[in-house]
Amino acid sequence: MSRDGVSELTKPHILQVGPYPEWDEVPLNEAFTVHRYFDAADKARFLAEVGPSVKGIATRGELGATRAMIEACSGLEVISVYGVGFDAVDLAACRERGIRVTNTPDVLTNDVADLGVAMMLCLSRGMIGAESWVKDGSWAAKGLYPLKRRVWGRRAGVLGLGRIGYEVAKRLKGFDLEIAYSDVEAKPYASEWEYIADPVALAERSDFLFVTLAASVATRHIVGREVIAALGAEGMLINISRASNIDEEALLEALENRTLGSAALDVFEGEPALNPRFLALDNVLLQPHHASGTIETRKAMGQLVRDNLAAHFAGKPLPTPVL
Repeated sequence: MSRDGVSELTKPHILQVGPYPEWDEVPLNEAFTVHRYFDAADKARFLAEVGPSVKGIATRGELGATRAMIEACSGLEVISVYGVGFDAVDLAACRERGIRVTNTPDVLTNDVADLGVAMMLCLSRGMIGAESWVKDGSWAAKGLYPLKRRVWGRRAGVLGLGRIGYEVAKRLKGFDLEIAYSDVEAKPYASEWEYIADPVALAERSDFLFVTLAASVATRHIVGREVIAALGAEGMLINISRASNIDEEALLEALENRTLGSAALDVFEGEPALNPRFLALDNVLLQPHHASGTIETRKAMGQLVRDNLAAHFAGKPLPTPVL
């Protein structure tokens, strides 16, 4: 018997794809029989051994669940994603097998919006370089820090006015920015902001372009050469969505050639092993995919992962279903 009186034999078996904070690991292990995929040296062999017993997968947004992983778990019923993005989960495989999928929306929305706006402010005002200017003695030796660009009163575009995009726009309003947005259609809750259907046209009228889209096949590289060129040599791109929404090769070329002014990025293709060309640039602000990285939000995300799993195995409605 386990400490809480629940037999280990009756606990649903869960495949845990990546690590969670300790405050999530402990209750997850108390509620379920957990198989730690990320600790396995031979992952294919591990899946072959534990897969037939697995009823649920607990994963993270950037890790997802591949078709091979799903097929190895022949009795799989539910996948619970820690994060709002679920594009790394093979949804086609889940539909074929009738597997439920959940994520953790809403609880992270405001923190992600906060970081996006903070990145805009930080990069526009040169705050990272300014701190170094003080610490390395340049202020005393060389005088005032080089002038940067203001934020207030300029033009912001929000590409994707879902939960996060809407919260970004609300915050930008406080800086007296002229706000416009693109989405599949005009939103009734955003009548005070200009709707521009074409992302290229949105970029062309924007000083700051926030990418807040959900990732899908349809949005892959939606921020490509045309959008980046339209944003231009004075423009700033801020991505707090998914890396796949941006053509990284086009972005790197534009940053290196100064045909794009700057970029503030929290997500990257192949992260954490991002393209080393980013590290050589002085017109980027790089963050380690931590837009939801507050203690409060991460605890709420972990709770929602467990709540979705518990609801499924109790035969109750899922709190936040995707499929």
